[in-house]
Amino acid sequence: MNTPDEIKNIVKEKYGKIADQKSGCCCGCSDTIEFTNFQDDYSAMKGYEADADLGLGCGVPTEFADIKKGDTVVDLGSGAGNDVFVVRSILGDTGKVIGIDMTKEMNDKANENLRKLGYKNVEFKLGEIEDLPLESESVDVVISNCVLNLVPDKNKAFSEIYRVLKNDAHFCISDVVVNGKLPEGLRAAAEMYAGCVSGALQQDEYLEIIKELGFKNIDIKKSKPINLEDELLAKYITKDEITEFRNSGTGIFSITVVGTK
Repeated sequence: MNTPDEIKNIVKEKYGKIADQKSGCCCGCSDTIEFTNFQDDYSAMKGYEADADLGLGCGVPTEFADIKKGDTVVDLGSGAGNDVFVVRSILGDTGKVIGIDMTKEMNDKANENLRKLGYKNVEFKLGEIEDLPLESESVDVVISNCVLNLVPDKNKAFSEIYRVLKNDAHFCISDVVVNGKLPEGLRAAAEMYAGCVSGALQQDEYLEIIKELGFKNIDIKKSKPINLEDELLAKYITKDEITEFRNSGTGIFSITVVGTK
């Protein structure tokens, strides 16, 4: 089993390559097979920037984030800036939006997009979700899109979210969760980990972490099933295991969850 540091290095390598290629497939790619794109279509949304959209999300967290003029909003795992620029369209020239990503290539690409757009109230920072480069109680809204599942220590990640949020402030996160037991081959595969699925927690466990940290008003605003093609599954598990997986009732879902400090 990979250590937390090894997992982070795998994710950094995968996402660094995606940033350099200027395109992506949701939550990472294998060398030969593209993952099903989990992301909703952003192209008609206000603030959409095609150069910032690498197809790496699994939802639209801004849909339920209740962002208001003047808010300070933080996007965790901001990539090339897709959700950040959508948030900025809501804020206009008021407030501030900060994107944080641990992958230098992604951060560089986001800043390149920012330079072209010229926004003064947008900032991209290099940093890890488990150790956010932000002051305590400084943020009104935290969003994230298909990233927390890649973080090895999810308890620490949500602890950091709790720390940086102001009292009565909230988060809105789109993420991948599992209902039922995944075949071990999926969880053991490093490429699959960088593809969102093997790093996903059971939905109940995911929500329990949030609850135990003291968040209130926790609610799943949206849930949709994610289907993995047999061609992809065959890289990690046998044909018989695929059949068993299909018949097991195990589900992989994209959820958008909110919670208040």
